[in-house]
Amino acid sequence: MCDDLTVHEEDAALAAKGMSRREFAAVGAAAVMAGCAGVDGNAKAAGLKEALVTIDTPDGKADCFFVHPARGKAPGIIMWPDIAGLREAYKTMGRRLAQAGYAVLVVNQYYRSSPAPIMATMSEWRTPEGQAKLAPMIAAITNDGTTRDAAAFVAWLDRQAAVDTKRKIGSNGYCMGGPMTIRTAAAVPERVGAAASFHGANLVNDRPDSPHRLLAATRASYLIAIARGDDARAPGDKDALRTAADAAHRTAEIEVYPAEHGWCTLDAPVYDQVQADRAWDRMLALFKQL
Repeated sequence: MCDDLTVHEEDAALAAKGMSRREFAAVGAAAVMAGCAGVDGNAKAAGLKEALVTIDTPDGKADCFFVHPARGKAPGIIMWPDIAGLREAYKTMGRRLAQAGYAVLVVNQYYRSSPAPIMATMSEWRTPEGQAKLAPMIAAITNDGTTRDAAAFVAWLDRQAAVDTKRKIGSNGYCMGGPMTIRTAAAVPERVGAAASFHGANLVNDRPDSPHRLLAATRASYLIAIARGDDARAPGDKDALRTAADAAHRTAEIEVYPAEHGWCTLDAPVYDQVQADRAWDRMLALFKQL
């Protein structure tokens, strides 16, 4: 979860890199995306097609980024960004996944409030201005709304010529997007076959619709990658997730990674390429079953 404790983790990670927050905001995120993304920035040269698209949902029009192999059909993937929303880092991550053979829809979960990008980098979220800007947008997102969105996104993907509808759809999400992957699997269980959560926030809570309680309503397999700091603050969550997955007879790989909250996101101060690549490889192994 993106809280005051993760601020200290970010500061420590930047100190280890010999950078201040200001220096990272200026050059660090761009350098990481340029040097560590593992994907050609030119979509055409990389054999991809991409476009900004608008999807009708029951709550309005959602602006999203769609990228897929230029030829043939591929399984559809719904990517839910972290708290800072759809931005260049997630477009880069979407392109990388498309190069691996998937038709990737990177969504703007804040479409009810504003088109993307709302923030250019994760660093903006850590400013008082950024948090004030996002607060009402976060409040506008509800669990029921996310479920409606997910169903609309799945239906849209199934209408695209680039999507292989003979195969299941997958979903991946980061930070606040983590629980949204499970809600996606629960929204359209007959179509969503795999969901991956990376440093997902609030996966276990006391509400009747807590993500861990939704596993029984899905038919998906799961990868749940937990940050070590999140595990330290809520050590029982991984056990609750394991118990829920077993009770639901859902295949689930649940692991605490030796990395901080946000480690998989390219423009995060705590981005850890070694552990991010390991998590990415586990996601690709999950998505092979689609």
